[in-house]
Amino acid sequence: MSSTPQSDAHEGEGTAGVSETVLSYPQFIWKALGVATDGGPLFYVWMTVLTAVWLVGINAFVHQVVNGQGVTAMTDHVSWGMYIGNFTFAVGLAAGAVMMVIPAYLYKDKEMHDVVIVGEILAIASVAVAISFVTVDIGRPDRVWHMIPFIGRFNWPISMLTWDVIVLNGYLLLNLHVVGYLLHQRFLGRKPNPKFYIPIVLLSILWAVSIHSVTAFLYSGLGGRPFWNTAILAPRFIVSAFVSGPAFIVLALQIIRRFSDFHVGDGAIRTLLNILRVTTILNLFLVGSELFTELYTGGSHTASAQYLYFGLHGKNALVPWIWTALSFNTIAAGVFIFARPGKHMWLIDIACVLTLFGLWVEKGLGLIVPGFVPSTLHEIVEYLPNALEWKVSLGVWAMGLIVFTLGLKIAVAVFRGDMHVSEEAH
Repeated sequence: MSSTPQSDAHEGEGTAGVSETVLSYPQFIWKALGVATDGGPLFYVWMTVLTAVWLVGINAFVHQVVNGQGVTAMTDHVSWGMYIGNFTFAVGLAAGAVMMVIPAYLYKDKEMHDVVIVGEILAIASVAVAISFVTVDIGRPDRVWHMIPFIGRFNWPISMLTWDVIVLNGYLLLNLHVVGYLLHQRFLGRKPNPKFYIPIVLLSILWAVSIHSVTAFLYSGLGGRPFWNTAILAPRFIVSAFVSGPAFIVLALQIIRRFSDFHVGDGAIRTLLNILRVTTILNLFLVGSELFTELYTGGSHTASAQYLYFGLHGKNALVPWIWTALSFNTIAAGVFIFARPGKHMWLIDIACVLTLFGLWVEKGLGLIVPGFVPSTLHEIVEYLPNALEWKVSLGVWAMGLIVFTLGLKIAVAVFRGDMHVSEEAH
């Protein structure tokens, strides 16, 4: 989906051009709504399923708000669980989307440039998911106004949480601007002005690294949780993001190619697979380094790692989860190295699914929960999400997939020329 339109008409920057641009906004939004709600049987089935799951999640969340956090499996000992684990994974997915932007804009990869907007739409949907998971984790989301600057107490720059709020919302606005500007200019039949989006794109690359670094610092800065007090947590987060983002986009590009007539070349997929061949190995190396340091050195601070990987005092709820995740990530790394896109694409698709699940466990239940076990009172209180938490979580992910699907549908319509400004608007 190249940002260079077929026609370079209407490049004027004068008053008439500005007036025409402003007048085209309502038409752009109206046509986008039409494209987003129109499709074939498969589209309606997909959207119906996602909407149903989303509504189930909303119902469960309302039940949680009315009755309090006590209806979840979280306790005073394990106060972060499924929601914050999903938040961490979603932030990584958003940051990993930048792996399409770097080859496209820094290395002038033409084939990647054609589909770079897929990564930017993924970033928007993933940040929306991440923010939603923080919202559902708050016992009283109606009190979020306490964090609004000048109204409540934002506690910036002291609080790491406020830094996280800034970088996440900033990253969302950057990607909204780039996607909105490129689509609107293509809608008008104009050539985008590089000075209006290239600086923002370059800034978003740095910002993508910051959102996952700040998330890592949010955990590693908690001195009372030794499991998270490691200097490689931020690098580990960034590397794992550069696995999950490309893996998801490889699957998305193939779905676009299969269910639409929009051309998606093999070059973009090959570039993403080359990235995955490196980042999956790096991710396993960092996990292994941390595991060696925790278990070989010994000491009282290794209890959380022992509980996660081998169980502790007969408690081992997370052991099957983490070893399944590591097995999936190892198998996926081997597939990425030896499989060839032309011959083994089905195997690569399976590897992408395996590594997404593996990282979801590794950065979710395998990272968040052990930080609370044993507790500060040296008690072992186990946690696994209950049915309500699963419903809420699936509902949030369904919302994210709705945003991603509709964003892709509008982008494909614009870049194919099916959605453009009407003649009477000129």
